[in-house]
Amino acid sequence: MALAPDTWPRQFRDLIRLSNKYLLNPVMVRLAGSRYWYASTVHHVGRRSGKEFATPVVAERVGDRIIIPLPYGTQVDWLRNVLTAGRARITSKGENYELAAPEIIDATEALPLLSSDRRRTFQRVRIEHFLRATIVK
Repeated sequence: MALAPDTWPRQFRDLIRLSNKYLLNPVMVRLAGSRYWYASTVHHVGRRSGKEFATPVVAERVGDRIIIPLPYGTQVDWLRNVLTAGRARITSKGENYELAAPEIIDATEALPLLSSDRRRTFQRVRIEHFLRATIVK
């Protein structure tokens, strides 16, 4: 059984997160959001810099909401930017959506809303928190 990212030693988790941020994400963001790719792209504005950033994430549309797992916890930069701004844009499956009212929810609330494949995957890796946001456009 795989250990959830939240149970990894802190230094190891931080190393994975940083390598993703600076090595993998720049490559992934080129594919993320496209019609046939599994990953989406969250477009957000830096809370200090005011610059626009794009971060690849896994996202699932559930009715008029988007749910995004938070495998690296709730203190990642992109999430803090979205929560501070209270909005973001996401590109998923070739479609753009404006998001509002972002909130962190726990797995007990998020998992029942997700498709069975995603639910099994996220349970297996023990993701504890998710971002939920409302699609406004």
